[in-house]
Amino acid sequence: MWKLLSKLQKNLVWAIPISMLIGLVYGYLFNAAPLKQFIIPITFIMIYPMMVTLNINHIFKGKDLKLQTTTQVINFIIVPVIVLLIGKLLLNGPDEKFGLWAVGLFLIGVLPTSGMTISWTGFAKGNKEAAIKMVVFGLIIGALAAPIYTKIFMGTTIEVNMLHMFKQIAIFVFLPLFAGLLTQYLGIKKWGQKQWNQRVKPKFPPFSALGVILIAFLAMSLKAKNIIANPGDIISILIPLVLFYFISYFFLTILGKLVFKREDAIAMVFGVVMRDLSIALAIAMTAFGKQGMTIALLISLAYIIQIQSAAWYVKFADFFFGPATKDSLVAPVIEKMEDTSIQKLQEPQESQESMVIDISKILFATDLSQTARHAVKYACSIGNKYNAKVHAMHVVPDILDEYAAQVGIDLSSHTDDNKKEAYNKDRIEQAKTAVRTRMRSISKKILQEVPFCPLSKDRIIVKAGKPIDEIVATAKKDNFDLIIMGTHGHGDLEEIMLGSTANGVIQKSSVPVLIARPV
Repeated sequence: MWKLLSKLQKNLVWAIPISMLIGLVYGYLFNAAPLKQFIIPITFIMIYPMMVTLNINHIFKGKDLKLQTTTQVINFIIVPVIVLLIGKLLLNGPDEKFGLWAVGLFLIGVLPTSGMTISWTGFAKGNKEAAIKMVVFGLIIGALAAPIYTKIFMGTTIEVNMLHMFKQIAIFVFLPLFAGLLTQYLGIKKWGQKQWNQRVKPKFPPFSALGVILIAFLAMSLKAKNIIANPGDIISILIPLVLFYFISYFFLTILGKLVFKREDAIAMVFGVVMRDLSIALAIAMTAFGKQGMTIALLISLAYIIQIQSAAWYVKFADFFFGPATKDSLVAPVIEKMEDTSIQKLQEPQESQESMVIDISKILFATDLSQTARHAVKYACSIGNKYNAKVHAMHVVPDILDEYAAQVGIDLSSHTDDNKKEAYNKDRIEQAKTAVRTRMRSISKKILQEVPFCPLSKDRIIVKAGKPIDEIVATAKKDNFDLIIMGTHGHGDLEEIMLGSTANGVIQKSSVPVLIARPV
């Protein structure tokens, strides 16, 4: 069953219109009224899994006040005005249904921003941490503002019971949010962070996709007879929706190019355009009685446009904002694997589990050179992003081995390991002191560029021996998830450490290796 759900999730672009078509046929041939009893449980199935995968820890990271403020101002001031004007311009027919569609469009406008914001931002190589904040802030602000906005701006079109709307929002937003966070806590406590991220957490998003598909089916089946009697209704709905998304993309792209760097601009675009249609559907179908079915029809059709437009926008992101910078490409493969919501755009995989990885320990192999200082930025950025511990490792070349290599003699079979260890002991202690001193001297600079860098002078590994063998063995023995190192050094010691070491580690290591080229 889970494989089927995963396939549905990967193909929402087609699954949603197909489910709506099936709902249209079902509603025309049969009495769909009994299906109303399933609205609340299906809606919960749709929203709760999104909350389980929401990582609110990221809202305390980074300094992007300007980006966050700009995004929320657009979300709660500019977008509501846009949807209000579009509704008055294009949904002003004499029948009640036009006013209800305008309410649906307005609900879309006041309920940012969905969890898919994070997925699409990551796929376009944007600022995912900023996107996570946008989702959390938009969710909380939107849940509180939606009833008030709807009452003020749409109160003359439809009767708006603000208390009832708040109640529905509590049921479909805050209750699933608390339940999702509790599920995260208990799941991590039971299985551990790594197993939770790799095996348990990826199983939730497909259920959310199932909820979306079923809700789209319900919305269409309950209005099927009216739609078939008035086929022009679909066109009347699609025109304002297409106009809304076109205006949003156009305005945000220009603003992003003028004001923000590439990664932040992409986060802002998806932080506004990816409306929380799931919650909008939930409110429409539970807070407005029989009229809610008409409102929900417009929101259901919005799914098709929103997903399709996001897929195309990702393809043209480089054209709009230029290619991704080096810092945003530190782990592009990892970014793609992490997001189960966008797997529909990737090549089919044999196993869903193979597409999700966890990084909790990073081994940063350093020679203390300028190249290593460049590589440490990647270690800090990735460690910070995945809440991973970063361990710095320095390998002191074995003196006896170096002398033997220079004269072409293999002393490994003639030298006692204990004697070699004693011989190198002083050099190891000196190296430890040097590494700690150097780490202290550069830590302030690193923290200025990468806040909350999980690199500590207490997590330092210093060994003597052949650098390639020591790095590979340490990474495997101590269960590191990623090795990060520079391409080469500058000087005799650095050349020994990282001149050919990077290539050797790549060839021998069973742990993934990230090589940071010097700028």
